[in-house]
Amino acid sequence: MKPHEIVKYAVNVNQFTHLDDFQGMVTFVKRADELGYDKVRFVDHIVGVMVEKHPEMPYTPYTHKSRFYEVFTTMAYLAPQTSRIKLVTGVLGLPQRQTALVAKQAAQIDVLTGGRMLLGVGLGYNSTEFAALETEFKTRARRFEEQLDVLRMLWTQEVVHFEGAFHKLDWVNVNPLPVQQPIPIWIGAGRTEAPVPVDAVLNRIGRKGDGWCPLFRIPDGAETLDAPAQEAIAKVNAAAVEAGRDPTTIALELGLYPDGKSRAQVHDEIAALHALGSEHLHVRFAGKTAKEQIDSLHRFMDLVR
Repeated sequence: MKPHEIVKYAVNVNQFTHLDDFQGMVTFVKRADELGYDKVRFVDHIVGVMVEKHPEMPYTPYTHKSRFYEVFTTMAYLAPQTSRIKLVTGVLGLPQRQTALVAKQAAQIDVLTGGRMLLGVGLGYNSTEFAALETEFKTRARRFEEQLDVLRMLWTQEVVHFEGAFHKLDWVNVNPLPVQQPIPIWIGAGRTEAPVPVDAVLNRIGRKGDGWCPLFRIPDGAETLDAPAQEAIAKVNAAAVEAGRDPTTIALELGLYPDGKSRAQVHDEIAALHALGSEHLHVRFAGKTAKEQIDSLHRFMDLVR
C-alpha cells in the first residue's frame, strides 16, 4: 500500500505564533483541508510569560512575544471555512481551565464543524501560567484525571449529577451535546528536550486516553525510534491491557520531519513509524514564513502520493 493509504497526516500552526500573519495561518489551514490532511493542531497558551523574569521556569519556545490565538475562538472562525479537516487543540492546558466551560466550548465546536473536533489535552508545565489563571499547579495531575471523566459525562448525558475531589455537578448539563459521543480526547505528553514521559503519565494514557501524541521522532540516520521511545509505547499498551482496554483502540500519533529528505527516506520513515503502531503522523515543517509552510504542505503530499 502507498503511504497515504496506511496513515493519516496532521499538521500544526505552531510557527504562526512567531509571525504577525493571521491571514497566512488561515490560508495554511484551508490549504491543508483542500489537500486532504486529516488534522490541524492549534497551540494553546492563554497567557505568555516574560521568560527572562522567570529563571526557574522550564524551557519554552513560547514567550510574551508569541501570538497565541485563543483556540476555541479560532476554531469557531475556521469551522465554516473548512470542510473535512479535524480541528485539534494541540494541546490544551486542561487543569488551567474550568472543566464545564471546556466541555461547552468543545461541544460547540463539534456542532459547528459537524463532528470534526478533537480535544488534545495535557497537564501543563508552567507554574507561572497557572498562577495567572488562578489555578493550582501542584494538584494538576489528580484534577486532570477527574476532568477527563467529567468531560465525557457532560458530552454524553442529558444531565450530570457528580461529586468528586475537584468537581460538584448538581444535575447540570451542556446543551446542545456534541455530534461525537463523546468527543475523542488525546493526551499530549513530554517536552521537546525530554520527549519520553514518566511512567505515571504513560500509565494514565493507557487507562484514560482515546489517543496520544508524544514528541517522539526517528533520530537522524536511524531506521526507527530509539529504545526509550519504543519502551514508552509498550508501557502505554501494557497499562491499557491492565485496565481492561484493547491497546489497538488507543490512537498513536508520532512525529515526522520530512524537510530535506528524499521520497525514499520519507517513505521508509512512514513505514517504520506505522510498524510501531502509529496510524497517525504529525508532519512538522521547518518553514519560517507562511509561504514556506504552505509550500511544504504541497511538497509533502507530492512525496507521499
